[in-house]
Parts: sequence; C-alpha cells; structure tokens
Amino acid sequence: MRVIGLTGGIASGKSTVSALFSQRGVPVIDADVIAHRLSQPPSAALDAIRAHFGPAAIDADGTLARGWMRQHVFDNAAARAQLEAIMHPRILAEIERELGELPATTPYALVAVPLLFEAPAFRARVERALVVECSETRQRQRLLARPGMTGELADAIINSQLDRSKRRELGDDIIDNDGSLDRLAEVVAQQHQRYLAWSTVAQT
Repeated sequence: MRVIGLTGGIASGKSTVSALFSQRGVPVIDADVIAHRLSQPPSAALDAIRAHFGPAAIDADGTLARGWMRQHVFDNAAARAQLEAIMHPRILAEIERELGELPATTPYALVAVPLLFEAPAFRARVERALVVECSETRQRQRLLARPGMTGELADAIINSQLDRSKRRELGDDIIDNDGSLDRLAEVVAQQHQRYLAWSTVAQT
C-alpha cells in the first residue's frame, strides 16, 4: 500500500477533495480529525497540554480550549512548537495505527495533513505530496464565509501559512480548485487513476 499526503492552504478545498477521493473507495486518514479526537478527555495529550500551558488551556468540560490555544500560539513560535511537540507524535502514532488496520490489498491511502511540509515527520511518512490550491481571492472568500471570521483575521491566517508558491514547489502533484465542483470531481477522478497506476507499478 502506498501512502500519499494531502495538503494545502486553509480554505483551499482539502476536505472536498478528500471526500471526492473517499467516494472512489480511497481510505482517507485526516490528521485534524485525529487531533480533535485526542483533544477529548480522557487524553494523555490533554494532560500534557494542561501541565505545560496551565488550566487556561482546558475548557470547563475538560476539552481543549481551542479559541484560547489558537490565540496563544498564533504569534508565539515557542508556544506553537511546544504544542506541536505534544500533539504531532501522538497524531503520527494514530495515523500509523489507522494505516495498519487497512486491508493489505489497499492500493493507496491518503493522509490529510495541513502542515505536511512544515512538519518533517509527517512528510517523511508519505511517498507523494498532493497539494490542493486555489487563488488567494477564492481562499479569502471561503474564509470570510466561516462564522466569526473577519477580513483582518482571514488575511493574518493566510499570511501566516507557507507561501503558496513554496507549496507548489514542494508538491509532487497539484490540484487547482478554482473551478466548479463538477470540474474538481473530474480532476480527482483523473488523479485517482494515475495513483492506481502508480501504486500498481510501485508494488510490483
């Protein structure tokens, strides 16, 4: 079984692309879903976060205080590195567990990781990197449609991420998501066939 990393900027359409691959029977393992699961009590990750960041990092219901944490690490590289040091090894371990549970006959699986290029351990685990991209104008429109999002925050988030030209340079395969959903589905179908062919050659 081959493993392909799926990444892209915020609001680029990664979830939609993941869903389209999933509809074709491709297993998709989502690092964000795993992170959310690890943020529910009881959790060794939450215990480590509380020990390092203090009680403010945990909500009254025992889950991760996402809003507080987002603000705390947004402009604080040291705090962000500490959070990643706690979460990333645990997320990677869960990815390995889920990959290990897939049938041996699976041609390939997608692992969706927003920080694929920023986190070397994740990039080292996948054999190819599929990047979903869209124009900054479309990206900003999609972001502004999210509850509580402001123009200033949208710009700050976009500017804090890896430059789109760098993502394109680092990616092995690119899906441009500026068109219609029907067009995107066609592109995913074509890419799926390429991956099936690649997987067959790679495993013989």
